[in-house]
Amino acid sequence: MRSKASFSNDKPQKKISGYSAASLFYQGLKPQSSWKKNWTEPDLKKQYDVVIIGGGIHGLATAYYLASRHGITNVAVIEKSYIGGGGSGRNTAIARSNYLTPEGVAFYDRSVKLYENLSTELNFNIMFAQMGHLTLAHNDSSLRTMRWRAEVNKVQGVDSEVIGPDEIKELVPMMDTSAQTRYPILGALYHPPGGTIRHDAVVWGYARGASLYGIDIIQNTEVTGIDVEHGRVTGVRTSKGDIKTGTAVNCTAGWSPLINQMVGIDMPVVVSPLQAAVTEPVKPFLSSVVVSGSLHVYVSQTSRGELVFGASMDPFAQYSMRGSLDFIEGLAKNVLTLMPGLSKMRLMRQWSGLCDMTPDYSPIMGPTEIEGYHVDIGWGTYGFKAGPVSGEAMAELIAHGRMPEIIAPFGVERFADGRLVGEKGAASVGH
Repeated sequence: MRSKASFSNDKPQKKISGYSAASLFYQGLKPQSSWKKNWTEPDLKKQYDVVIIGGGIHGLATAYYLASRHGITNVAVIEKSYIGGGGSGRNTAIARSNYLTPEGVAFYDRSVKLYENLSTELNFNIMFAQMGHLTLAHNDSSLRTMRWRAEVNKVQGVDSEVIGPDEIKELVPMMDTSAQTRYPILGALYHPPGGTIRHDAVVWGYARGASLYGIDIIQNTEVTGIDVEHGRVTGVRTSKGDIKTGTAVNCTAGWSPLINQMVGIDMPVVVSPLQAAVTEPVKPFLSSVVVSGSLHVYVSQTSRGELVFGASMDPFAQYSMRGSLDFIEGLAKNVLTLMPGLSKMRLMRQWSGLCDMTPDYSPIMGPTEIEGYHVDIGWGTYGFKAGPVSGEAMAELIAHGRMPEIIAPFGVERFADGRLVGEKGAASVGH
């Protein structure tokens, strides 16, 4: 039976005002120095009820839902750089819920549902294009996994099905679905609700919403330590001063092991770079997100016409975010195997982000052995798509002091208990 999460949403929603079309036009005519800021830049206070470390999608969503759903507004979001400057601004902005385990499917499906209504709730266009998501199968083993995923998805009420080469060709005419290719396409897992979202719009929307509720967003401020007395959090130290608080939340993705060290906790997280690249803009032709686990590549097209590419994580643990020639060479070879007609397109730039990967490819969420210290980490290659549901669930955990059912399987204790949530078959490349 499908598990259902119980979320508290009975508090009145605050109306987040926006601009009319005419006011937006006149706003654009004004000099930039006179533009109204979407969020405030307050001074750091000496005490907060909750301090959220990390100003990306997860941290901002947690702050927003604490305020909008639970009325907790004495909250600071601390970001060492600018908001969205970490993994939230370095991903390929794909959203989907066609995972492999029942726990993962229910979790990510909730996030997609939240994304579908997020523009309305925040009164901020996040540009969610549900163009569909194709995960290709090039051999019998991959095809069996796709069928397995499709059945798990259907049981959970998620729209997914396995389709053949002819249907794939209809969806993506540019795709080489012939039997003469080096990696023939036997089928694909087709997930219509999947698509892409403008990642910086999500960050800005949550930041604006949280700020209107009175949340303090503190940028360019580094957390240097967390004070713990008698097994509980008492404060957070930053480069701009110390804060008294009883609750600290680690939402720092690739930097999460360093924050954990501040309270003396070690978790099974390995940090590795994940590279991506983008081409020059061309006339739109790709109407679905295309993923190949066998070729370790995925591609989508933006509304401006650029093709966004990605691959698997670099095969080593480090904190460097420099691009590499090896990545581009391998990426180009695999993309052209799928779509030979792209050979004349010019690559414009590449970038890299940090992935905090766990042994079972599922996140670590919830309380820890240190009272008042919570984690929302271990996202690997799929943190962006989980931002809304993670923020919603972490806010409920903090507000009510109990683990929401939807994230209960992702507690850190599962590694000691042997209750892993194995998502490698759905998460290692298919972002």
